Amino acid sequence: MSAYTRYAAAVLLAGLAVGCAARTEAPQPPPSPRATPGGHAGAPAPAAPAESPAPAEPAKSPFTLVASGDVLASYATVLDTAQQDARSAGYDYRPMLKGIKPVIASADLALCQLPTPLGPLEGPFASGRDFQAPPQVATALKDAGFDSCATASAHSLDGGADGVGRTLEALDTVGLRHAGTARSVAEASRPTLLTALGGAKVAQLSYTVGAQGRGAAAPWAVNLADEQRIIADARAARRAGADLVVVSAHWGTEYRTAPDAQQTELARVLTGSETDGRPDIDLIVGSRARTPQPYEKVNGTWVVYGLGDQMAGAMKKPQGNWGTVARFRFAPPEEEGERWQVTSAEYVPQLITREEPLRTVDLGRTPKYAKERKAITAAVLGRGAAAEGLKQGK
Repeated sequence: MSAYTRYAAAVLLAGLAVGCAARTEAPQPPPSPRATPGGHAGAPAPAAPAESPAPAEPAKSPFTLVASGDVLASYATVLDTAQQDARSAGYDYRPMLKGIKPVIASADLALCQLPTPLGPLEGPFASGRDFQAPPQVATALKDAGFDSCATASAHSLDGGADGVGRTLEALDTVGLRHAGTARSVAEASRPTLLTALGGAKVAQLSYTVGAQGRGAAAPWAVNLADEQRIIADARAARRAGADLVVVSAHWGTEYRTAPDAQQTELARVLTGSETDGRPDIDLIVGSRARTPQPYEKVNGTWVVYGLGDQMAGAMKKPQGNWGTVARFRFAPPEEEGERWQVTSAEYVPQLITREEPLRTVDLGRTPKYAKERKAITAAVLGRGAAAEGLKQGK
């Protein structure tokens, strides 16, 4: 077993133990007695000090958010590469993500999409009818710089309630937040609130347009994409303190570059929802289509219909190895109660090589793969995003 595999196993097992332990607060010492002014009994009580006004909330700063597409960690060639990179027993996914790590790690807040359940350390792992990926991928995602993962997808329930629990336990253990699946009603009802560098509170909400449901699980185990439910959750997140609300949507038709009618209609409804004149949702980032899809401003809000794949094996079509990382710079409003503004919008084209060992390539930093970069750009800009200021990043 490699050092990395031993580390992953120890971390996961330690996390399970910590998760079961009750946290107790250390007893607080009693307050020290205060001396009575005057030094003798019967002296008049001192006047109560005037109450100081509550300190103003610190000003929040601009921040950069990135989001990337599906992490498909259990395809055969992905498993083969992770085993090779572990150099012994186990799986090491870090080298596969090394090429895109600078983009992720340099952001103030980074979101990923983990569409498949994670299995136990010993496996088995599989793709196809039922997906189950090694839990070591969670450690690699954390190492790459991700802060939170959307987990609602068509495959969320492939392992039933046990699969949901194992996945969220692995993410908890390595320090990754998550949204989209839950182990209890209480967990399902709480919005995932993230704090960006500079103090902004960002809610990540995650939904899927359908779940296969072959495994037994409660109805609240995975979030289904009902427009009224999403709007209600966004408003609840705002009441819980969110400055921005980001919706991760697992939707779309596989290998179709253009968004389908379900995507465009849901995007129109969600971006059109407002409370007191302020949009309820600030950004939508989608995945599932196995190929990059257009970025578009809808009702003044950025929608990424499809990010493509972040990690994949040799897919049945070359587009399945393509992806983008969306990067948005947000600035606080001038007046309290207004929305945060996007001051910069970029897409970073990327691909996963189809030859083993699989590696992520940032196409914004290499002259290679000109044909693939051109095709990704055509898909991303297919609905007029360039005129709205979207640019290629690296």
